Amino acid sequence: MRLGMVIDLKRCIGCYGCQLSCKAENGTPPGVFFARVLKQQQGTYPTVQNTFLPVLCNHCDDPPCVDACPTGASFVWEEDGIVDIDADKCVGCRTCMLACPYSQRFFNDEPRSYFGEGGITPYEQARTTRHQIGVVMKCNFCRDRVRAGGKPACVDNCPTIARIFGDFDDPTSEVSLLIKNRGGFPLHPDKGTKPRVYYLPA
Repeated sequence: MRLGMVIDLKRCIGCYGCQLSCKAENGTPPGVFFARVLKQQQGTYPTVQNTFLPVLCNHCDDPPCVDACPTGASFVWEEDGIVDIDADKCVGCRTCMLACPYSQRFFNDEPRSYFGEGGITPYEQARTTRHQIGVVMKCNFCRDRVRAGGKPACVDNCPTIARIFGDFDDPTSEVSLLIKNRGGFPLHPDKGTKPRVYYLPA
């Protein structure tokens, strides 16, 4: 089994629901977003439109971040292909961040609060402080949710059902059929990383 995601650009309305739900689920520090939505304006007046590109870790089949890690902290789970980080092994050298062609790794450098001198909120105490300081962090497809039979938070909370999660190894799975039938494509295929996040054209 190789878990991955398909994102339908025709359905994405740039509501940032995925970004917010990911933030809430993972309790990432200020400024760290495992799921992001990039917005760009295209065209010229009077035919201008916004286009949206949701991005996250691509959970590559050939991840350069894993190859670059000197301590083995970055690794791939054999049972489902999810790329993850063992925070206890990470020494914070950030080599993996340099190796990632998608800029989807983040360094947790110091304790921070959204309210500065006001101190951390109860939410931050419960969610953010569980992350180790001085290590790299990233999306792991909400692996605890997936292990429990659920889906990543960004998938469950997308109001337009623009995100589909499934097994890339199963040719009859919804993700495999969507890629085949609608011409799904990955970002930067020239990098040779064999990503498992695909996009359906708008």
